[in-house]
Amino acid sequence: MNLDKFSEFDNHELVAFFNDRRSGLRSVVAVHNTNLGPATGGTRYYSYARDADALRDALRLSRAMTYKCALAGVPYGGGKGVILADTRMPKNAALLRRYAEGINKLNGRFSTGEDVGLTQNDIEIMSRVSPHINGARGAGELGPWAALGVFSAMQAALQEVFGSDEIRGRIFAIKGLGKVGWNLCRLLYERGGEVIGADINPRVLKSAQAAFPRMRIVSPAAIKRVKADVYSPCAMGGEFDMAAVKSLRAPVICGGANNQLAQPSIAVQLHRCGIIYVPDYVANAGGLINAVAERESGGYKPKSVDRKVRRIADVVRKILSTANRRSMPPGEVADRLARDIINRRREQRSLFV
Repeated sequence: MNLDKFSEFDNHELVAFFNDRRSGLRSVVAVHNTNLGPATGGTRYYSYARDADALRDALRLSRAMTYKCALAGVPYGGGKGVILADTRMPKNAALLRRYAEGINKLNGRFSTGEDVGLTQNDIEIMSRVSPHINGARGAGELGPWAALGVFSAMQAALQEVFGSDEIRGRIFAIKGLGKVGWNLCRLLYERGGEVIGADINPRVLKSAQAAFPRMRIVSPAAIKRVKADVYSPCAMGGEFDMAAVKSLRAPVICGGANNQLAQPSIAVQLHRCGIIYVPDYVANAGGLINAVAERESGGYKPKSVDRKVRRIADVVRKILSTANRRSMPPGEVADRLARDIINRRREQRSLFV
């Protein structure tokens, strides 16, 4: 396969394909950059319309992971795994074991864990086969930590826009009430925020309405058009195109979904419209920080994770203040900061070659 024809290919260090006909495994792992350390990133189990879409997702998400690791201050590079879901052969233990065996063949260049479509039970199965699986030695579910990171990023954005990070009385529109969206909803709701939610799953909506009686429910198609202080995408990516930008009625975008912008130019359009877009890979880094914490020499320490995740607010404040001072889109500022960290590390390593 000619990777150069994919615009998402950004001089990735490694792209590997793992397949096993008997279990139904069809997967791809992309390692983007290891200047800061061995690559890490979740594995997504998802049904793609085309195989090429799965590869594009892995390439795009692994690049974002490189930048996420840099700004989160963890000693890892960016990677991503994708398992192509097939309704004719549902996810099974053999498939997960074969995938974990494939990860072992990379000899520690990539560690992985939970993402869309994988559960904590799936992680447990894979961890019995591979030592390169995150989330089975203390870290557990990543959703609550990812939500805390988004919450902290929101507070920094609120401070920038309104001069106060107070949650009470503010309106938050959350699209996607899964692992991240649900926990984010809880954090905002408990602090007096007015929450508007949307999800494609009726059972999830029913549970959310019971858990958060004051929540207002709208359809996924309508939620971008509601008047809110913060719009929070917590479902799948690619949500914002030109039409979506024009319909948005919130001054801040800050959510847990990856790759929220359909194309990079949308960041410039948001900036021109006066909408603050907190880069997704900065806001949702809490899950990453939690996942790699169990690999630290002293073992997993929840209090340390909590402290590091809350520091995401400091990173967002720096990005937004710089963006405001230089009249630049926040995403461009974040990318530059991340590249500076990555390149400095590469230069330091070159001194010892």
